[in-house]
Amino acid sequence: MRCLLLLPALSLLLLAGCAGQRNALEPGQAEEGMASYYGARHHGLRTASGERFDQNSLTAAHRTLPFGSEVRVTNLANDRAVIVRVNDRGPRARSRIIDLSRGAAQRLGMTGDGIARVRIERLD
Repeated sequence: MRCLLLLPALSLLLLAGCAGQRNALEPGQAEEGMASYYGARHHGLRTASGERFDQNSLTAAHRTLPFGSEVRVTNLANDRAVIVRVNDRGPRARSRIIDLSRGAAQRLGMTGDGIARVRIERLD
């Protein structure tokens, strides 16, 4: 009898845990939010995908997009855009939607401030 009472309680806990997670963008979908970048401190370290991080490449970290996904990132302050490939997980800061390599951040003109409001669009 106890097991029958525990089953609904466990189901509710599982559902509550999944409710806060967002799904990955589908191809053609866009999202707006804050971006940051990471560079020298992580240069040469392994990314979540297993490859070595190159701060000069055009790559990004995203929480849910599949590795290898291509994303157009547009800086909403200056309308500059770059296409990046997702090869890492992040950002760790909950207020951000994507972390960019230093190379991508330079193309977007955001290395001075370190953060920028962006639109990301999944291309593939």
